Amino acid sequence: MIAMRWNLRLKAAERGIWKSTEMRRLLADAGLEISAGKMSALWTGTPTTIRLDDLDVICFVLECEPTELLIREPEQVEARRPRKIQEANGGPPVTPRLGRNKSLPPA
Repeated sequence: MIAMRWNLRLKAAERGIWKSTEMRRLLADAGLEISAGKMSALWTGTPTTIRLDDLDVICFVLECEPTELLIREPEQVEARRPRKIQEANGGPPVTPRLGRNKSLPPA
């Protein structure tokens, strides 16, 4: 599992592109028509999926490589791992939740 952060706005700013509408127009000029909703998700850093063909056009417009747009966040992957695996790897121990006191089952 890979956790990534999307870095589109920073790369766009480095090219002097400050508004999502301007970026959307540049993408359209390069042959990629994006809906306003999808552009908003790309611009705000919350895309859930992106086609490789679209990524290629975005990189063409911004004159960058995909690795400059996608930043790995390995600590996010570790945080999502099941607790048993974390414990086996020296992670935080599982602490039981305290609820009502219950009697023991009959012997």
